[in-house]
Parts: sequence; structure tokens; C-alpha cells
Amino acid sequence: SGKIESLTEEFLWKKSLSDTIGGKISGREKLSLETYVQTAYFDCIIERANERLKIMSKGKYELKRRVSATRNRGQFGLDLDVRDHYNDSLRDVKSLSGGEKFMASLALALGLSDEIQQSSGGVKLDTMFVDEGFGSLSQGDALDNVIRVLNELSQGSKLVGIISHVEELKKIDKQIMVKKQPTGGSTVEMII
Repeated sequence: SGKIESLTEEFLWKKSLSDTIGGKISGREKLSLETYVQTAYFDCIIERANERLKIMSKGKYELKRRVSATRNRGQFGLDLDVRDHYNDSLRDVKSLSGGEKFMASLALALGLSDEIQQSSGGVKLDTMFVDEGFGSLSQGDALDNVIRVLNELSQGSKLVGIISHVEELKKIDKQIMVKKQPTGGSTVEMII
């Protein structure tokens, strides 16, 4: 009987510890230890992403990590909101338009690249390809701001490849043009 009580007591505190680490305590926000550690890295990525998003959005948007769950339901910790500085609102990133989502995604990819290079001692990410998404940007300022950020990247030691059908991107100096032939196949033209 004493042994059973001892084992039961040990089981209960281990179960409580396991539930805490796993973010499974009912009635509370569910944040596992794994997610808690990931949020530290995610915050660094978001900080770096915001440097680029600020330029692309002309200071309108800033990404923020959501720090609490909605009504204590489900896991949380890695969800994003966006601060709209034009109307001082905070909302879910899912509410962004197609072009705005593209800018936020590109900013996050660049922020991740920056953070990997900074924290991985010697790892260099010198090449980046951006596949489409440019068509979702309104012509003019938004497209120009994104191109400006990508041009700044390519001025250093980075190679930035853009895969797109957007007509305005034809003003970029160096290009590889792939043209479909009416008889089948394609031709490749390098413009340097």
C-alpha cells in the first residue's frame, strides 16, 4: 500500500511536469516548452523581417508575434499579427491583401536568412530565388519598394533571382529570358 501511494505520488508530479512542458494544462494558455524556445528565435527573425517590411510598405506595416491565445484554446506562440501604423490597428496577418502578404512573406524569408547567417557562425546564404508573387503587387510604389529591397541585397555579395511574368520587371539590368516558341520548346536569351 505504501509502495502504491509512493508510485502514485511520483506519477502525479511527473504527469504534472509533462503536461506543463507539453502545454497541456487545461484552463490556461497552451505554450509547450518547444514552442517557448522557438519563440525566442522567431522574435529575432521578426525583428530582422521588420527592417525590410518597413521599407517595402513605406512604414505602414510591422509584424508582431501574438503573445496570447484566443480564449485559452489551442496552442499559441508562433502566430503573427500585423500592426497597421496608418490606422493604429493590430490584426491577424491573414487579413492582408495578396500583395501585402507577398511583402510580409518576402520580409520573413529575408529575416530568416539574416538570422541564420548571424547565428550560425560562418554559414553564408549568397543566393535567393523569388518565384512569382510580384503580380499581386500593385504597379508603382509597392512593386518599386520591393525591387529596391531586392536590389540592395544584390549590391553586396548576394545573387537574387526573380522568376516572374510581370512586365515592369523587364527593366532589371541582368536577365535570363525564357520564351515559349509556337512550334514547341523554348528559347533562352541572356541580357547582361
